[in-house]
Order: sequence, then structure tokens, then C-alpha cells
Amino acid sequence: MKNAPPETPRPAIFLDRELSQLMFNRRVLAQAEDRAIPLLERLRYLCIVSNNLDEFFEVRVASILAQGSADGALAHPSLVATLARIGEECHALVERQYALLNTEILPQLQAKGVRLVRHTDRNPAQRAWVKDYFESQVRPLLTPIGLDPAHPFPQVVNKSLNFIIALSGKDAFGRGSAIAIVKAPRVLPRVIRLPDELSEGGASFCLLSSIIHSHIEDLFTGREVLAYSQFRVTRDSDLWVDEDEVKNLRQALKGELTGRQFGTSVRLEVARNCPAELSQFLLDQFNLEQSRLYAVDGPVNLVRLAELIDHVKEPSLRFAPFFPGAPQKVAHSDLFSQLRKQDILLHHPFESFQTVVDFVRLAAHDPDVVAIKQTIYRTGMHSDLMEALMAAARAGKEVTVILELMARFDEEANINWADKLEQAGAQVVYGVVGLKTHAKLALVIRREPEGLHFYGHLGTGNYHLTTTRLYTDFGLLTAHQAMCQEVNEVFIHLTSLTKPHKLTHLWLAPFALQSEIIKAIRNEAKIARAGRPGRIIVKVNALVDDSVIRALYSASHEGVKIDLIVRGACTLKPGVPGLSENIKVRSIIGRFLEHSRIYYFRNDLAHDVYLASADWMSRNLFRRIEVAFPVLDPALKKRVITEGLTPYLKDNSNAWELGPDGQYKRRRVRGKQLAFSAQRHLMQALGARATEAD
Repeated sequence: MKNAPPETPRPAIFLDRELSQLMFNRRVLAQAEDRAIPLLERLRYLCIVSNNLDEFFEVRVASILAQGSADGALAHPSLVATLARIGEECHALVERQYALLNTEILPQLQAKGVRLVRHTDRNPAQRAWVKDYFESQVRPLLTPIGLDPAHPFPQVVNKSLNFIIALSGKDAFGRGSAIAIVKAPRVLPRVIRLPDELSEGGASFCLLSSIIHSHIEDLFTGREVLAYSQFRVTRDSDLWVDEDEVKNLRQALKGELTGRQFGTSVRLEVARNCPAELSQFLLDQFNLEQSRLYAVDGPVNLVRLAELIDHVKEPSLRFAPFFPGAPQKVAHSDLFSQLRKQDILLHHPFESFQTVVDFVRLAAHDPDVVAIKQTIYRTGMHSDLMEALMAAARAGKEVTVILELMARFDEEANINWADKLEQAGAQVVYGVVGLKTHAKLALVIRREPEGLHFYGHLGTGNYHLTTTRLYTDFGLLTAHQAMCQEVNEVFIHLTSLTKPHKLTHLWLAPFALQSEIIKAIRNEAKIARAGRPGRIIVKVNALVDDSVIRALYSASHEGVKIDLIVRGACTLKPGVPGLSENIKVRSIIGRFLEHSRIYYFRNDLAHDVYLASADWMSRNLFRRIEVAFPVLDPALKKRVITEGLTPYLKDNSNAWELGPDGQYKRRRVRGKQLAFSAQRHLMQALGARATEAD
């Protein structure tokens, strides 16, 4: 038996979580830098980075600041150092974003006939059109506010576009109010397309910020505009309710949603040419330090440039269209009888999510179905699934929906669905107070000659029709009665709040998931100690739980070969002699967002395969309702391995490998190797054309 690895202080064996998350954004930004990717898709990746950074400040940075403030530790050297490291990396990321936008993406789009026209570049006809647009569409909605004791600094909504203006002279009442604020109307588009006859054979666009900039003097008749700048403030957006005190979580959240727009300020963005005195004035208003000021060379909200992508239809500037394949041998009208014969594995987005929609819709209209139960974490503002559940409730079926009201940034949509579902007659439950219900489960109970029969769908991703076309996920449709009865036990647990019965197949958080994962890891270590091959392959979005990482270190020390495919944050240090020399970590960044969670343990050739809703994070293992479920059918188990793991370990086109220093290096095709992309391979193997070829 090998000696146990020596106990090492935490900082030496774990990477920094926040910096690891920012490294993920570096990898996404590399997609925007990749000249082999179509231009509009490169712009889309740039927008994704901005959106990710917004959420990083709204949640992660806000959480650090709130914790430090609560503990009175904001001045503690370790916290100061953490915030300094975050600030340094974020400033570097933002600097690279705008450099890429201004020196590559916009000039190259212009060469292709797609122009983002600034005021100084507009010809007389374009200026006349823009002026008319400003007078007719924009100016009537503006409310300039000159600051004085009767007009204090206004409430500024989270991430909204605003302008600060320095004025000379006196106002209409003879007073010397020197600063004014103008809020951009949120109802107006941020990207405005000019008429084709003014676009010189291509497509020309103006930003709303540019239109307001070029006419800002028209808002202050008789005053000289000395300087001005657009600005945007990012606020703490985590919702908080006292779950021990509230009697109705939905009503409490409705009140909190409005307050989210005015949380504590965490970041200020201004135009690069904003005078120092104006930016300092804003920092003082928002109670921010200089380090959290971002002076940018372009629009303060790059996320809104996604509107330009939506306007331009030129196929050569986009990825070629992809059409998901239909699962082989699935007759949707006879789905229940098919499931009684064998399980159906679905691999999205390479295979259509329509099969899941049809499963619920069929259940809603089948007279023999007596009950439908489903968890909902994210589903979107429009959802065929939710419409099917409401139809089932109206038809008199027992419909139970465990709807997570606290799904971050989807709270409003979920509250609206809760209202509609209840009006249709469904029983809506909000899960367990203090624990987010993140499990992806649907259960259909059908009356058949031999009695009640259970049919289930268990998945790794949300019941959200948009993300099912963009995220990689697995779903399992099954009539395995023992597993489906355990799914029913989970629903009974969530609605009754009673302790669930012992589950044989499912690993349920927060009760057993973490312990089962560690038990499986330790089992591989035990096998390796006995001289037999130990093997673990895991695919998750994030790996940051200390207890699981320590178990992986121990397994590595025993000789278990471990491959981890971690899309985002990873605090495990791979390849450290004596600690993790048998562990490799890679991240795949491609056309689709990698989202599936797969746990594979060789287990002396038993080849245990689990699919799950949970990443290996403390919040998923201890503070959420999560389910990991086994793939029992040998053929489907093999599919998960050959589609969900093997290609990703082979990928040399979209893969990044993590070093023990926390830095990622992109895999490159070497020598006579052929380029291989896991996502491209799966598109070709499972997409619509591949299905037709069969």
C-alpha cells in the first residue's frame, strides 16, 4: 500500500476559483480571436464574454464584497489581494475585448459591407436621417436631469445606458448647475439599422449611444456642453429573502425583483475619453474605488451588439446552419410502447429535443395518463412544454410542477409560469426553502392493464427550448420501473418535505450525492491499490468542491488514471508530482456550450456511467436538490462513453489543457495528426443529414 499524500496547506493544492472563472472567459475570448471563425460568430463570442463578465461582477465580485463588508474584513490583506488580482485580470480582459473589436472585427465587417457608422463617419444624408430619428423617436423619451438640491443624483438602473454631461454657464433660472444626467430609454433598440438606400450597397448601423452623443447639445439650449460620457453601473444582483420569515416565497420575490435593479454598485464603466473629474464624480456617487472604474474604447455594453448580429443575414458571416437529427427508430405517436421495450438516450443539440416535448405532450393528451410531475429550473418566456402541462391540468390530470423561483435571472419568467400553471389547475410547489431545485426530472404515470406504469425523463440540462439548441446535454427516457419509482420518491420528498426512502439507483443531493461520488472515487483507488487498473473520467461545468478534489488527489496518488473535462472554473491542480501526477484536466470551448455532466468509473470493467444535473461544486452537492442517475442499458452506456467522453479526450481543435500553475494551453494539431473537433464529429454523426443517410 502506498503512503498517503502529505497534508498540504490549502493555498498550495487548490487554484483560485475567481481567477479560474476568468480564465474560462479568456478561452471564450480566444474564439473571438480565431480568424477561422465567421465574423459575426466572432462578434457573438465577444458579446458572450461581456455577458459573462457582467454576471461575474453581479454575483461573484458582489458576493466577495458583501462577505467582506459583513465580516468587517474589506481591509484584510487577503481580501484586498483577491480583489486586486480579479481587477487586474478583468481590466486586461476588457482591454483585449475592445482592441479586438476596434482593430479586427469591426474593420473586417466593414470590408464585408456591414458598417457600424459613427457620427464623424456619416455622410450628409446619413446625418440627416439620424437627426430625424433622434427628433422623432429618441428626444421625446429623454428626461435630462440638471443636478441641484431639488434634483439630486437619480436612481440608475443596473447595467442601463446613461450619460453624464458637464455644462458651462447658468440654467434658465440663473443658477450654475454644472452637471446633468440623461438616461437612455430602455424601450429603444441599442442598434439601429439605417435605410438600405443610405448604406452604399451593404448594411449600415448606428448605436443609440452614438445618436444621443451626436445630439446631446440639442438637449441643453443656451448652455455649452463642456464634456460628456456614456456610463453604466453594474450592481449586486443576487436576490435575498428571509426564507424563515416569508409566508409566500413567490410574493416575496416579486418585491425583490424590483430592488435587484438598485443593488450595491460593484463596477462603473465609462467612455475612454471621459474627463477624470466626471468619472471621479460618478465613482463618488456610486461609492466605488478607482480600481473598479473601467474606461472603454467603445460602447459601454458590448452585450447589446448582439442586436447587430440578429440584423445581418449574410450566410458567409455565420456558422453554417445545423439541423439536429431525430433519434433513430423513435415513433413519437407510440412512444410509451417503445419505452416499455427499451430506454431512449437523447444527445442534444445533436439530436432534437422535440422528442422530450412530444413525450410530455403525448402524456397531456393520452386518456390513460393520470398524472404528470415535472421539475422546472429554466424554461424561458415561451415554452411548448409548459403549454402541454397546462393542457394536461385543464384535462383533469394530476399535474405537479416543482418550479424553482430562485433560478438566477429567470425568476420573473418562473413567477409568471407559476401564476399560469395554478390558473390552469396544476399544483405548483417551490421546492425546499433554502435549497434550489436543480434536478431535471419528468414523470408520467399511466393506467395500464397490469396497473399503474411509470415513464420518466431524466436529464443533465434544462427544459428550455432555446438552450436545448445551444447547449450539449444528455437526456434519458425510460420505463425502468424501479428507477421511475425512485423519481417519484424524489417528487414526494420535494412536495411533502419528508425524508426520502433509501434510493438504490439515484444519487440525490444534498443527502447522498457527495458521499456516493467520493465512495466511487475511493473504490477506484482501492482497485488501483490491488494492482488492477483504476480509471475515472468526469465531464462537468465546474470543479471546485474541496472534498471531492481531495478524494481525486488521493486516488491519483494510488495510481488511478483520471481525466477531467471541465468547461469552466476548476480549482484542482493537475500534474503535480506526489499529488496529482495522474490527473489531466481539459476544457472544450466550441460552437455549442458544453453543459452535460457525466461521471464514469471503470469499476473492474463494470463501466459505471452516471448522468447528472450537478457539477462538482459545494453548492450543487450540499445546497441544491440534484440527481445523478445511472445509464443501465449496455448499448446506451456505450453511447454515452463514445459520444460524451471519448471524442472530447481526442479533441485537438477546441481543447485547452490546464497546467499546475492555473494556466491553460490550447491543444494544437501536431505533425501528421489530423484535426479533430468533438462537436464537429458529433454534428456529422448525429445531425439531420446523418440521420437521413441512415
